Amino acid sequence: MRLLDQFEKAVCAVLLLAMTGLGFANVVVRYGTNHSLAATEELLTGGFVLLTVFGAAIAARRGQHLAVELITDLLPAALRRAVIVLATLLSVALLAASVWFCWQLVLNQMGTGMRSYGLGLPLWWYSAALPLGFALVLIRFVQAALRGPDA
Repeated sequence: MRLLDQFEKAVCAVLLLAMTGLGFANVVVRYGTNHSLAATEELLTGGFVLLTVFGAAIAARRGQHLAVELITDLLPAALRRAVIVLATLLSVALLAASVWFCWQLVLNQMGTGMRSYGLGLPLWWYSAALPLGFALVLIRFVQAALRGPDA
C-alpha cells in the first residue's frame, strides 16, 4: 500500500535518474567523439512531459497546486468556500477532460501508426503514460480537496 501512496514519487525519481544518465551520456559522447546521440532529444522531451505530469500529481497530493488566493482572501468566509468549491469542481472537470483527451491521443496514435522522428518508435509509446498521469493528478487533487486546507 505504501508504494501506491508514493507511486508518483517513485516514477519521478526513476525518470529523473534515467534522464540525468541519458543527458550525461550524450554530453560525454558529444565531447569525446564530436558526435551526438540523436535520439536523446526525443527521449528527454518525452521524459520532461512525464516528469511534469507526475510532478503535478505530487503537488496535488500535497495540496500545493498553483492557486491565486488574492481575491478569495478578500471574500467573506461563506463566499470564499463557495468560490473554492467551484474552483475545485472546475479543476476536476479539467483533469477529467485531460485524461479523456490523452486517452483519445493514444488511441489516435495507435490507429494511425504514427512513429517518432528520431528512433522510429510507435509514438503512442511516449503518450501511453499521460492518461495514467492525469488520472493520478485527478485522484490526488480530489484526495487533497477532501482532506481540506488545514490537513
